[in-house]
Amino acid sequence: MTGSVDIVRRFYEDIWNQGDLNAILDICHPEIAFRGSLGDTKYGHEGFADYVRYVRGALDDYRCHIEESVAEGNRVFAKMRFVGDHRGKFLGYAPTGKTLEWAGAALFTIENDRITQLWVLGDLHGLISQLSTSA
Repeated sequence: MTGSVDIVRRFYEDIWNQGDLNAILDICHPEIAFRGSLGDTKYGHEGFADYVRYVRGALDDYRCHIEESVAEGNRVFAKMRFVGDHRGKFLGYAPTGKTLEWAGAALFTIENDRITQLWVLGDLHGLISQLSTSA
């Protein structure tokens, strides 16, 4: 069995940082439930892939940095920092060209070496503040 923290690292590095949507098939359960701060719950590989496409399409050079992680049983908690250059429409805001950076936290549930559930809570107040202020 692969370590849960390693699965979470692969999730962020392969899927989010590299944009490898094919990695979703290996890392995520086919019926994954993804609940993110930026929108509705997404289900399954394709629902989650749509979310990744949306974020990465709006934020050029999008990166997820794990600042700390803690594993207990089949769960992993990660303290995160998200960064990207605002180049496409995002949360209803036209591109600003700004580099956006905000904090977040994620709670993963892992079964049989695949992510089955994920809750991500980001600092939306801080993010929207960056989107709505002049450069």
